[in-house]
Amino acid sequence: MQYNKVTASQISQFVAIVGEPFIILDHESKALYSKDYTEDLFYEPEIVLKPRTAQEISAILAICNEHRIPLTPRGAGTGLSGGALPLYGGVVISMERFNQIIEIDERNFQVTVEPGVVNEALQQAVREKGLFYPPDPASKGSCFLGGNIAHASGGPRALKYGTTRDYVLNLEVVLPTGEIIWTGANTLKYSTGYNLTHLFIGSEGTLGIVTKMVLKLIPHPQHTLLLLAPFTSPEKACEAVNAIFLAGCNPSACEFIEPSGFELAASMLNIQFEIQPNIEAYLLIEVDGNDLELMMKECEAISEVLYAHQSGEVLFGQTADEKEYFWKLRRSIGEATKFNNTYKEEDTVVPRAELPKLYRGVKEIGNRFGFRTVCYGHAGDGNLHVNILRDQLTDEVWNNEIPKAIVAIFELCKSLKGTISGEHGIGLVQKPYMKVVMPEVQLQLMRNIKRAFDPHWVLNPGKIF
Repeated sequence: MQYNKVTASQISQFVAIVGEPFIILDHESKALYSKDYTEDLFYEPEIVLKPRTAQEISAILAICNEHRIPLTPRGAGTGLSGGALPLYGGVVISMERFNQIIEIDERNFQVTVEPGVVNEALQQAVREKGLFYPPDPASKGSCFLGGNIAHASGGPRALKYGTTRDYVLNLEVVLPTGEIIWTGANTLKYSTGYNLTHLFIGSEGTLGIVTKMVLKLIPHPQHTLLLLAPFTSPEKACEAVNAIFLAGCNPSACEFIEPSGFELAASMLNIQFEIQPNIEAYLLIEVDGNDLELMMKECEAISEVLYAHQSGEVLFGQTADEKEYFWKLRRSIGEATKFNNTYKEEDTVVPRAELPKLYRGVKEIGNRFGFRTVCYGHAGDGNLHVNILRDQLTDEVWNNEIPKAIVAIFELCKSLKGTISGEHGIGLVQKPYMKVVMPEVQLQLMRNIKRAFDPHWVLNPGKIF
């Protein structure tokens, strides 16, 4: 695909649309918009625009579509697949000024919100009214809701409550050609033709730019309890996960963490965390609800399952400080891994019962190719984040052998009826591996959908395909 550079005439048009204070042209300021949390990738745009309305984005897209200028939408830049990187330069649209919670509709348990609102800010706002927005990525304190929709984000509580996809009712979207549409209706049911809302969720900004969203809310649970269980066998920890559900329990979160993950997070946060001798895995399990007595009984039942699978002493977190301490460690592991080492993160996911085979296979592949991994993730839904550490690997091994190892990991996922991404998306870094899990006919169908929405491939080009 041939793209054109931004001209002085087009810059003048952009100034007229968004105003000079909301345009970035200098190299130093553009650097922030040239990277995200994905490895050490850097792609600089020619210009960064900060519009405030759907109409402004419409006008910008119309210009880019007419003149074949690549345009990349960007949220908070916390993505892990390179989805917001301007691979071909061109224009970056930052959604940071779309930061308003428009309406919390308590009667209908809905909220209308803009995509630049931080996930945790929305959670806190609706909590004040006794309502709950469950999707909670590890970066919830900084990630934008628009990015959550772009990647169909999950988080620990997706286990009980589902992912972002389960809470989106309707979207206002600007199409690549400049038209503005609503994708559905503000209703809990929708059976009116193709479901465009769900097509946009997880499309990584390749089909349109979301400018408003209507999200479903539920009543907020009054209480949470937390269990931390140590294991000398990671496989036993993985096996315990499915056994918890077979025992009739329904935790709100069930996280698998290797001790090295906790150690890295504790070191970065400068807090204490003691790893007991011979411990090779932890399960962090949350139970929530409104009846503390019933919740305590459920924790007792979960503990029995854990001990039956050779868990060490199960720690019980009940106070707010105790729960915050463990969750802060868990949510910091990804950032801590990046802080301490060059790494590649693979967002593997398999049916929950296959998690022991996935973990064992990842370690075997690591031994075969000679690399270390730090593994953690949402064990309750089979989503294991595999961090491949560079350590002292040579450029030759890192650039040529590690991609072969990643293929082996993804082939393992496919053999277990899983896939190559559970919540981080495909973006730039995972697109070479799409053919591992999808036949060409399926990829071509996706390309045809992209072409129907974006005939000149100007919107976030170079992603997914």
